[in-house]
Amino acid sequence: MQLKASIAAVAVAQLAAAQELMRFGCSQLSIDRIDPLVNPGSLPSPHMHQIIGGNSFNVSMTPGSHDPSTESTCTSCTYSEDFSNYWTANVYFKARNGSVKRVPQVTNLGLGVKAGMTVYYIRGYQSSAKGFRMLVGDPANRAANKVPSGLCFRCESNMQQSPFGGAPCTGSDTKAFPKSTCGGGWRVTVTFPSCWDGKNTDSPDHKSHIAYPSSGTFESGGACPSSHPVKIPQVMYEIMYDTRAFNNKAEWPADGSQPFYWSHGDNTGYGIHGDYVFGWKGDALQKAMDGKCSGDRCAPLKRQSDADAIACTKGQTAREDIGTDKWLAAIPGQTEM
Repeated sequence: MQLKASIAAVAVAQLAAAQELMRFGCSQLSIDRIDPLVNPGSLPSPHMHQIIGGNSFNVSMTPGSHDPSTESTCTSCTYSEDFSNYWTANVYFKARNGSVKRVPQVTNLGLGVKAGMTVYYIRGYQSSAKGFRMLVGDPANRAANKVPSGLCFRCESNMQQSPFGGAPCTGSDTKAFPKSTCGGGWRVTVTFPSCWDGKNTDSPDHKSHIAYPSSGTFESGGACPSSHPVKIPQVMYEIMYDTRAFNNKAEWPADGSQPFYWSHGDNTGYGIHGDYVFGWKGDALQKAMDGKCSGDRCAPLKRQSDADAIACTKGQTAREDIGTDKWLAAIPGQTEM
């Protein structure tokens, strides 16, 4: 089994090198019900998130004044000059008796961090600017045709991810939550647009200042539209959810319906989304792009140990039980599901 895992990890590494993309791990920084991008200042925010990156993450992070690279004292990412913040909703399992529990995250293949996410930067020509932030997906969405093409789920048959399923959001990957039990849990992919208008570091909806290429698929590196002409590194998250503890169908709804929910109350999966705030120190990311770096080894960048990345954590601001160790009556913040 270890050999299969190694083969899959090598396949991922070769893919990274071939496409000039950085792939590195970031440990769990915090799990908290705050959202400085969509609900700045709200404590608690409407739903729970899992966060990685710089430890200056907080409830407001005021645009124009908050710079994660100068205000953070550590980062949970293995590249120690990356104080950016990356966050998504959490996944919960609702048992037949109505109680809920948080689905844990696990480390991706070939990485030594703890839980958190795998972050990719697919080569662009110009690094994102200080203060840059963006959002992809919509937690309120409940329609498959409104899910951006770079957001998807993969039901892994085993923890070794063997056979390797290829590029994200291809093959049997789905826009909805997997409908059957998965022997290796889920791989969730969140891919952001890679074209920027070159002027605005944010927009009222956190989306209008960015766009996908005007031609080709989201990952093909097509030309940017004239409205968003600047090619920036494409950011992608992979989140590994260990659903194995919830594979007992006797705990699923009696009618066999979907027992998994996003932390914002969606049990279709179509509400998949991700948030991002740029926080690289100085011109570190531009150096990495110019150096055509791949994987989690990049000569122009400083790298910290996995142990140091794991040690960078931040306590909850909205203090509440989040269902990690025990069952809850409801998902935090969700009175109706």
